[in-house]
Amino acid sequence: MNSSLTPGAPIVSLKELKRSFEQGGQRIDVLRGVNLDIMPGEIVALLGPSGSGKSTLLQAVGLLEGGFEGSISVAGERAEDLATDQRTRLRREHLGFVYQFHHLLPDFDARENVVMPQMILGTPRAQCEERADSLLTSLGLGGRLTHRPSQLSGGEQQRVAVARALANRPTLVLADEPTGNLDEATADNVLAQFLALVRGEGSAALVATHNERLAGRMDRVVRLKDGVLI
Repeated sequence: MNSSLTPGAPIVSLKELKRSFEQGGQRIDVLRGVNLDIMPGEIVALLGPSGSGKSTLLQAVGLLEGGFEGSISVAGERAEDLATDQRTRLRREHLGFVYQFHHLLPDFDARENVVMPQMILGTPRAQCEERADSLLTSLGLGGRLTHRPSQLSGGEQQRVAVARALANRPTLVLADEPTGNLDEATADNVLAQFLALVRGEGSAALVATHNERLAGRMDRVVRLKDGVLI
């Protein structure tokens, strides 16, 4: 992907990031000045209890909503300097997303769900299918390519979501409690496959979780408390 990133520079850089909401006439400060650099290829666990602001922070890095104060740079581009269509382009070219709930398209099979984001970028159909089959096979789903989400187990659905997130070879994958909806054994398996695939692809990742044990399997752990990272 095209990038203005200087060699040796962070793939993501957050400077004094703040986010507040108005609720019941009161101001709630969710992020109070977050500073974070993520290097290319680094997998970082974002640890914190439910309600600590992990999802809000991921939405900021993912350029999914406005209303933030401070600076967000992704792949060498300052998001605050970009128009809406430029932010959309940056998100499509450099970011992949995995959520707690898979959000697969129910009327499309596993292969088609991974093909779709590639076609949005204009990749030829045959190339999209080859990439989808390779990713899904690496996740143990080679025999489930033409199964729809309703025909897959929860763990299988989440593996398809992981393949979809990696389909366009993102510079950074953002994962919000990616195993939070799975039982412990399945969560361990899916996370292991996720980490192996992300590392194999050379992508960086920011993974929000409240699970200390799972966080310990990543390259670095940062903790969100009282709106700042510690």
